Amino acid sequence: MDPQSPIRIVIVDDHAMLRKGLAVFLLSYPDLKPVGEASNGKEALAVCANQLPDIVLMDLMMPIMDGIIATRLIRQDFPDTQVIALTSFGEERLIKDILVAGAISYLFKKISADDLAQAIRSAQNGIATYAPEVTKILLESLQKPKSRFEALTTREREVLALIVKGMGNNQIADALVISPSTAKSHVSNILAKLGVASRSEVIAMVMEDSFNLGDFYIK
Repeated sequence: MDPQSPIRIVIVDDHAMLRKGLAVFLLSYPDLKPVGEASNGKEALAVCANQLPDIVLMDLMMPIMDGIIATRLIRQDFPDTQVIALTSFGEERLIKDILVAGAISYLFKKISADDLAQAIRSAQNGIATYAPEVTKILLESLQKPKSRFEALTTREREVLALIVKGMGNNQIADALVISPSTAKSHVSNILAKLGVASRSEVIAMVMEDSFNLGDFYIK
């Protein structure tokens, strides 16, 4: 990017008013330029292909394609584009998943306009910015005893919760609105990561560890 050119930004969030508000804030800074919006991860990929932005402000929980999957694909397809997670959610698993997917920073939507502008400039220079709460969560996680389930992604934990409920691949696919082949793939990945050969062994492991899957149960 030309040093004199403004930083080109795409805003991804499923709330239209928030997208418009962010765009208005960003337009007040001469070195920042909103160049596109998207309401979900799938749209974000299309906008990035068209605009090739420098920065993507990425929400996490969105329909069709969430921010974690979108971030991984954007970083894979557009390696010069940095992704900043901008969300209301501060769960440890979400933080870790989005950072593993390639996000450079993790911020909350309550951030001030000036602080967000500075975080965007820092990301453009390859410097990460974390909300203070995020830094605290990550430091605390380092002090926790490691669980055998640590390697599972958020989606795999959702699948695991459904396995524990006794669901087969087709039922899991219906519950999560994914294809049966994708459900089967998630189950295989879970078995491989946990080092077991069957669903019954998985269930026994959950019971043995008293692992809490409550947040991942699908009603």
